[in-house]
Amino acid sequence: MTFQLRDPRRKKQGRQKQGRQKQGRQPAARRMRLAAGTGFLFAVATLVCATGLAATYYYFVRTTTGQFIDESALVEAVEIHGPAGKVTTRFLDWLPTISLVMAAVVVLLVTVIHRRWRAAGIAVAACVAANIATQVLKDLLPLRPYRGVETLELNSLPSGHTTLAASAAAAVFLMASPRWRPLAGFVGGTFAIASGMSTLVNQWHRPADVVAAFLVVGCFMIPAGWLILRNDGHEWNVWDGFGGHWGSARLWIGLPMVLGLASTAVSVYSLVMIVPGIGQEASTTNYFWAGISLIVIAGYLATVATTCLFAYAVRRRD
Repeated sequence: MTFQLRDPRRKKQGRQKQGRQKQGRQPAARRMRLAAGTGFLFAVATLVCATGLAATYYYFVRTTTGQFIDESALVEAVEIHGPAGKVTTRFLDWLPTISLVMAAVVVLLVTVIHRRWRAAGIAVAACVAANIATQVLKDLLPLRPYRGVETLELNSLPSGHTTLAASAAAAVFLMASPRWRPLAGFVGGTFAIASGMSTLVNQWHRPADVVAAFLVVGCFMIPAGWLILRNDGHEWNVWDGFGGHWGSARLWIGLPMVLGLASTAVSVYSLVMIVPGIGQEASTTNYFWAGISLIVIAGYLATVATTCLFAYAVRRRD
């Protein structure tokens, strides 16, 4: 009879191998599905954008008060155009190039490095669709009716330059990983807001045209974002929550909120100064600053809401 002695080193190596196999399977087990109700929230957000677009058109184009506020902001931009005109004109001349290069570089890099071909196709298609929709709306929407306000009858809503800038920024936002999206949202939102403000300073567009452009972009990019989150089934859409990385710091949510609240205060003050018996009766630039504030409020409200929506929907690690 022969006895075979077991090598204790083999037993130890076997345990180590099993441990490594368990560790290799751990990341996949930690991934979670999209948060409950994500599809419903994205549908509601899209509907809000569409409703806001219709309300913006009706109030600022079809009503006397809306026309007066919108046109007054455009007329008063003459007072600001002198010192700021050259800078904003140069910026607007370069805006299409900046927008396209910014979006193309980020989308191509992310697509090639991480092989996110489907996500890139969805983001680019939504970006193109938003810009086409803007031009179609300009042609199809009825001309401005005469409501006693001296203004051009030509329909300028939505703003094409703002749509291009906002859609390019949104494409970058969609292609960014979750830990970078808060930063991408703030930078992209600021870029879109600056573009819209420049069109007002140069008297190319009224404030309502800029707000409408933001809403058009939301109508297309929010559903596109849901498709990307739904179909990207790998570690790309997993994150550790706000504060897990400097690109997802809460600063990128808090800062636009503070700027939005400050703009609200400026808007209220500007409008109060116009009311007879309270402030001055003759406005010089109050309507202009109210219009600028409206653009900032709408832009950063969209930025914060979209960032929070995607943060809620994205997969999380335990």
